[in-house]
Amino acid sequence: MNAPQTPSPSGVQPATGYAGDISPDLAWAWVQSGEAELVDVRSDAERAWVGFVPGAHALAWKQWPGMAMNTSFDAGVQALGAGGKKLVLLCRSGVRSIAAAQRATELGLEAYNILEGFEGDPDGNAHRGLTGGWRFRGLPWQQN
Repeated sequence: MNAPQTPSPSGVQPATGYAGDISPDLAWAWVQSGEAELVDVRSDAERAWVGFVPGAHALAWKQWPGMAMNTSFDAGVQALGAGGKKLVLLCRSGVRSIAAAQRATELGLEAYNILEGFEGDPDGNAHRGLTGGWRFRGLPWQQN
């Protein structure tokens, strides 16, 4: 994982291998303005169980059973980035989305990792959703 760095004036933290790390709030602002496409790289099971962001593109990085690589990821992410928009990638905690952003960058796309992910980092009791992340910040989401 990348060490925390000071964000640039644009709010982007430099990263190695992809365009950078951004806050959930900045990602949502880019999506609302039409600058970016929101790509949820969590598994179908995670989105169904924990919740999802309405309008986000569901494109799992890995899938059950066994968290196997999604063989459709490359084609899917290339299709989403074909229009030249930035891609902002969301996972549970902001770890898988780093790998997905690196792969999207290898494919020639401008991809960003959303810090803290959908559920945020675990607190002192190993509970998520209480210290940061998409849901904690009050950004749009729904539960099935």
